[in-house]
Amino acid sequence: MINRIPILKALKNDRWVRPFLKRYKKTLILAIFLGILTFFCGGGLMFCAGYLISRSAARPENILLVYVPIVLTRAFGVFRPAVRYVERLVSHNWVFRMTSKFRQQLYDSLERDATNFNSKYQLGDILGLLSDDVSHIQNLYLRSIFPMMVAWGLYAIIVIGLGWLSPLMGLWMLVVFGLIIFAIPIWSVLVNGARQTYEKQMQDKLYADLTDNVMGVNDWVLSGRGSAFLKLHVKDQQELFEVDQVMKKFERWRDYTFQLVYLLAIVSLIIWGMFRFGQKDTYYTNWIAAFALALFPTVSAFAGLPAAAQETNIYKNSLNRLNNLPGPEVENKKAITLKAPYEIDLKDVHYTYPKTDKEILHGLNLTIKNGEKLAILGRSGAGKSTLASLLRGDRTPDSGSITLNGISTDQFGNQIANYFSIINQNPYLFNTTIGNNLRLGNEDATDDQLWDVLRRVGLDQMVEKLPQGLETEVDEAGLRFSGGERHRLALARILLKDTPIVLLDEPTVGLDPITEQAVIDTFMTQLKGKTLIWITHHLQGIDQMDQVIFLEDGKIYMQGSPKELWQTEQRYRELKRADQGL
Repeated sequence: MINRIPILKALKNDRWVRPFLKRYKKTLILAIFLGILTFFCGGGLMFCAGYLISRSAARPENILLVYVPIVLTRAFGVFRPAVRYVERLVSHNWVFRMTSKFRQQLYDSLERDATNFNSKYQLGDILGLLSDDVSHIQNLYLRSIFPMMVAWGLYAIIVIGLGWLSPLMGLWMLVVFGLIIFAIPIWSVLVNGARQTYEKQMQDKLYADLTDNVMGVNDWVLSGRGSAFLKLHVKDQQELFEVDQVMKKFERWRDYTFQLVYLLAIVSLIIWGMFRFGQKDTYYTNWIAAFALALFPTVSAFAGLPAAAQETNIYKNSLNRLNNLPGPEVENKKAITLKAPYEIDLKDVHYTYPKTDKEILHGLNLTIKNGEKLAILGRSGAGKSTLASLLRGDRTPDSGSITLNGISTDQFGNQIANYFSIINQNPYLFNTTIGNNLRLGNEDATDDQLWDVLRRVGLDQMVEKLPQGLETEVDEAGLRFSGGERHRLALARILLKDTPIVLLDEPTVGLDPITEQAVIDTFMTQLKGKTLIWITHHLQGIDQMDQVIFLEDGKIYMQGSPKELWQTEQRYRELKRADQGL
């Protein structure tokens, strides 16, 4: 049966959603209890009202026979909306707490594997995970799992309560409500679930075909096949409409069947009441209406179960997508503490992007010593950025090793930020104050420390002239500042972080030659004594480096100091002259 119901199979193998059931089980139990109590109050209200109406039709021997039901009717009438309100607060609080932690784990998982997304996942899958899928998981609880648990609780109360009065009636209600709670929802999933999946596939196909055809509508027109295009679209739309009509027809019959079964339960209760209480004096006949009316408010607890069960086919895809991601386990790596000197060692490193056959790096061997300034040059696609990702541990080599003081860089996790800082082509500044942007490097930095790093990167006078100094808003993406100023602010953050290794990933791309040289000089001066890895595509400022390597076709083509390469490599001299415009 589990294999026939997709959501049960997805939940059975789930490692994302199920842990939250245990983590927030107390709140979940309270929410379910309040949900059951809400319908219990509704049933109690109708029970007392039914008794009161029936009893008031005859002259009561004692005023208490009417007064007590009046008080209970008022009590249940007040408690029902109050408990309902509290139940909504608790259940939604539970779900939102759960999804908050769930989103955090999802984002952490996506972040840990962010560099591989373009090669491992389709963009639509990622966007789906970040939008619809989280909402689907939320609805899975609020609209399916939670109502089912409340319905099961009421089911138990009804069967046990009537079974205590009459075992035979309790057994009959076990069967009748079993049809309502289990048989009809499962029937809905098995019959309409497949149609729903097919409808979703058709909608996706229709959208894809329509998009492709609209994008190429000129080709249809020029080829004289405009009418064929319209017919194709109308045909697909008609087929989708027919499937939708079949589903709605089934839903009407399903709801009608549900109403008949529920009517059977009410009629059974009336007949049972007649035999149980009707043979006695008139006092007991008042209970017939009480028991029959008490069942009416509970219909809303059971009526939505078939539709909720059917919707789980939508949630199944979200669960499957989540479980195809890397695990949601919180990163719990052992603390790594290294001491200077810091040395990076690459041994026979090979790397191929997932889902491709092209090997980007072939057997790289390289040692970067403490405090060394290394330039990595090469054409686009030579493997420079891939090497940078490997050095930071964002990627893992297919074979070989990359270690920092003997520890593989992919073992550091988030702790790599304690040793590596990076400035890339477009340093990002957030739409907040200059001070807040700088404190990304050190949250505890004082204003004096901020002014110190601004002075070191040559921006102190410029910031002093701004309207609010450090409290000046930088605007979205830092558009208030020029490219060179953004790079200097990024360097200021690095100086506050004070990591021993700094990676510059083509930081001067797009800058004019004068600004570029000024930024390079600032980098070299302020990062003196640190290990500097500079990825670049040309040779301006290269003479300030200790070692230069040229990557070509994933291998080190040239290696040595700038002076050595000038003396021994004809190609280096040609590149240097070309870069200088000679």
